[in-house]
Formats: sequence, C-alpha cells, structure tokens
Amino acid sequence: MQKRPRQLPGKKFLSRVGDKWPMLRVVMRSDHGTIPFKELSQLIDAISPILLTETLKMLEADALLERKMDPQIPPKMEYYTLTALSESLVPPLMTLYNWDNAPKPAIKAARERSESHLRDQESADPKFRSTGEP
Repeated sequence: MQKRPRQLPGKKFLSRVGDKWPMLRVVMRSDHGTIPFKELSQLIDAISPILLTETLKMLEADALLERKMDPQIPPKMEYYTLTALSESLVPPLMTLYNWDNAPKPAIKAARERSESHLRDQESADPKFRSTGEP
C-alpha cells in the first residue's frame, strides 16, 4: 500500500489566503474596524449572503476574524473585527492589491500578441480551435 504524502504545514491556510473572497474581505475590513454583517455585505456587493457567511465562518475558524454578537437576547446583530494575525496580513495583501491594479503595459502587450497569434492561426486553418488543437 502506498503512503499518501503528508500535507505541507500551512497549505490549508495558504489556500485560504489565495482565495479571492477572504482576502478581499481582509483588505476591505482593514479600513473599517469593527463592522456589522450588513455593512460588510454592502461593501462587497458581488457576493451572496450565503457565501459571505461561509467565508466569514472560515476566516473566524482560521483566527483571521473575530465575531461578536449583540448582547441582546436574542442577538440581533453580528459584528466582525480583524484579529492581530489578519492585521499582519494587510500590508502584504495591499502590496499585491496595488500591484494587481497598477497598469502593466508588458502584460497587455503580451496578451495582445497572444490573441493576434491565435487569430492568425484560426484564419490560416478554419478547423483550428482556440484551444490550439485541430
């Protein structure tokens, strides 16, 4: 029987960091302090409430968010705050965010060349599909 390779330490956490929704939330939250769920969902309007709830639970389980409930009975509002751990992620995430949003003429030019090359191939051979396979 073959042994399964051991999972690298931190792999699960890094996969969360690489997921667009959790990290977008971390960056968005960094400017807002403690924020109610409703305001958070308005800040990030491209996500369903169900996916937002699942994402927030995942971030809480990874110690990236702290959830607080209204002291009322029954609780009427949830509030979310970044933890010290997630605060330490904000500077590198902002660096990546800013890099991603900066103009990149080299990438634009490379994409245009690639698209032009594909169009040329499709023109030369009508059976050629965008996948590069005849």
